[in-house]
Amino acid sequence: MVIAIIAVIALLVIWGISVQNSLVKADETCNNALKQINVQQVSRFDAIQALVKLTREYAQYESETLQKVIEARGGIISKPNPSVGDIAHNESILTELSSKLIAVAERYPDLKANEQYSKTMDQITRYEENVRLARMTFNDTVTRYNNQVRMFPGSIVANLLGFAKKEYLAEDTTKTEYPAI
Repeated sequence: MVIAIIAVIALLVIWGISVQNSLVKADETCNNALKQINVQQVSRFDAIQALVKLTREYAQYESETLQKVIEARGGIISKPNPSVGDIAHNESILTELSSKLIAVAERYPDLKANEQYSKTMDQITRYEENVRLARMTFNDTVTRYNNQVRMFPGSIVANLLGFAKKEYLAEDTTKTEYPAI
């Protein structure tokens, strides 16, 4: 009887360790996915800054305005462990900058015809797509993690070890169209 009890306890401990390892792995995957979004946003911000520099050659006033927006908003947050709020803050900055750049380009046809402008705009578009895909990946990994945290019997171990449900990256409901860069 004692051997059976010890065997059941050993199996429960092994199962608990397995669930804990699985939760840690899922948690780290979520953290990595969020960091990937931050990396893409920083790259996109760098491309936008290059475009601001190029714009300066064509329109001193508009480029000064754009530069002031960049400085006033504090730039893009690049943290080792960004939060969902940091990512949303970065996205609002990038959207505002993109909108202003589009307005400047509309006023200067020569700027739009510039080869360097076209290449930079292509880079920005590529980074926007990368951010969109990274956001989707993050939300997918959060779904898998949240399933593990909330589904029985793993939820027992998750609650005992302090694993909490993670927040999804929400869509901006005020944004009806993405900037056509």
